[in-house]
Amino acid sequence: MTTSDFISQISTLELVEALDSDADLYMIDVRDSDEVADWQIPGVHNIPLAQLNNSLDQVPRDRHLVMICAKGARALQGAQTLAEHGIESAVLDGGMGAWASTYDTVTGDFGGATVVQLRRRGKGCLSYVVGAGERCVVIDPSLDVEQYENVATSHGWNITHVLDTHLHADHISGARDLVGRSGATLLLSPSDPFNFAFEPLTDGRRIELANQVELTVSAVSVPGHTEGSTMYQLGVSAIFTGDTLFLESVGRPDLADQAEVFAHNLYQSLHERVLPLSDTTVVFPAHYGAAVEVHVGQFVARPLGDLRTTLPALVMNETDFVAWAVANVKDRPPNYQRIVRINAGNESLANDAADMELGPNRCAIA
Repeated sequence: MTTSDFISQISTLELVEALDSDADLYMIDVRDSDEVADWQIPGVHNIPLAQLNNSLDQVPRDRHLVMICAKGARALQGAQTLAEHGIESAVLDGGMGAWASTYDTVTGDFGGATVVQLRRRGKGCLSYVVGAGERCVVIDPSLDVEQYENVATSHGWNITHVLDTHLHADHISGARDLVGRSGATLLLSPSDPFNFAFEPLTDGRRIELANQVELTVSAVSVPGHTEGSTMYQLGVSAIFTGDTLFLESVGRPDLADQAEVFAHNLYQSLHERVLPLSDTTVVFPAHYGAAVEVHVGQFVARPLGDLRTTLPALVMNETDFVAWAVANVKDRPPNYQRIVRINAGNESLANDAADMELGPNRCAIA
């Protein structure tokens, strides 16, 4: 046998399945420790490539080993090192670069509509297609717009409206591209500084999904993470909260360099617009962090009543909330200023868009 007989490839989609189903999965990231500390797949074990040959005692021989790096080259070198010692492993095809653009979906019914949640695993980005009858809306699309077109086609829907919950700072929005391809109406809050044509949202704006059916998506202003942050209500069944409320925290108020002012706004939005809703209303956020477990076939979502009892930020008074929010904002999303300029229409989309987005979303207060 040659060393190549001990090495196989695994795609990112196969890894998504394995993360949820393979109890023997053991991931080894051979990037340098600072790279892994900054951005990693949850559950990974870090053994830098330069140390691997002297760290073979740390490598389990009875597990399904997956070697990971930024693009795949170092992982292959690591797999070759293991193969020289008779250890089998699989190399993650495309590495973390490919992981950043890997999606899976979950579908369910809420209040008479069908909700499809698209999870961009490497970024912790969540976006949605909400449809009924022959129509659907897309909420917070990423740049891979074919994902949303495929969902709509598979359900027999026409995309009539595209919505962003706010001016994103962690990833490039696909809203304008999707509108250009579908002919849909682009709805955005004029309170965020977008510099291109769109139909401005007004508070309470309703979008009818099905003919002669009282099934609507309603826009509700929730400033705080950004001035124009908007959540969308699907009747009384669900809310799409953008970066206002996550499952593990709330949105950071500092990206516009007005942390204290925005923190007061965020507190008021949560207490005046979100928390008065029913405990049974399901919260669908725009992101999730490392603390949130993600499973195949299960929504990243929770009833509002559950969050009331698990998130300390929701029971603080305003003074304590603002002090906590301002004190706990840390590292900002990678390249966020340039991403904001692109999403606002002040800079053209460049060829390095995929690389610019690499890294964690960092949109929540830690």
